Amino acid sequence: MRRELIGVGIFTALYLVIAAIPALITQNWEFVYYILVVVLLAGAALTVHVRVTLPTPLLWALSFWGLLHMLGGLLPIPSGFPVAGDKAVLYSLWIIPEYLKTDQLIHAYGFGIATWLCYRCLELMIPQESRKIGIFILSALAGMGLGAVNEVVEFIAVLLIPETNVGGYMNTGWDLVANGVGTTIAAILLYKHSKQKTKAFRCKI
Repeated sequence: MRRELIGVGIFTALYLVIAAIPALITQNWEFVYYILVVVLLAGAALTVHVRVTLPTPLLWALSFWGLLHMLGGLLPIPSGFPVAGDKAVLYSLWIIPEYLKTDQLIHAYGFGIATWLCYRCLELMIPQESRKIGIFILSALAGMGLGAVNEVVEFIAVLLIPETNVGGYMNTGWDLVANGVGTTIAAILLYKHSKQKTKAFRCKI
């Protein structure tokens, strides 16, 4: 195992085990399902890393996204705090009542990171000096595509599990909007970082 994976792997495995214990004890099958999904995604990220060597900060960012997902579904919210729906967990917490939930912030962060992952895969195919703005747009669209896959995963949970905290059509719509915000911000940051690297590359020449 490559050295950069050891710390990330231990950290990820630790919080997944810690999250799985209460989920199994309380028979929270919705979250057991999501834990299995995160395990599969971790395996997919590992496969990508073996082939393209993801930067260590990106590996940690992906792992932190998984941690946020665990906290979002399992961390209880004290009574009196505004929540959406019947389950008082972090995902349901209103930051701005009726307008912005913690769930949407995690969506924006997560699929912003997914956009970074997509860009990392694409940039290896295109020389530094030849990259155009299209690669950043394509990375953002790829991140949005992964966000759509996430909604399919949530829809499957609704079909398989009697009671879930997924939410309805409006929740899905706002999730997609949050994904779009996150992927757009990520693409802009990646574009600015690439421009700086291009200037440094030209200076060396």
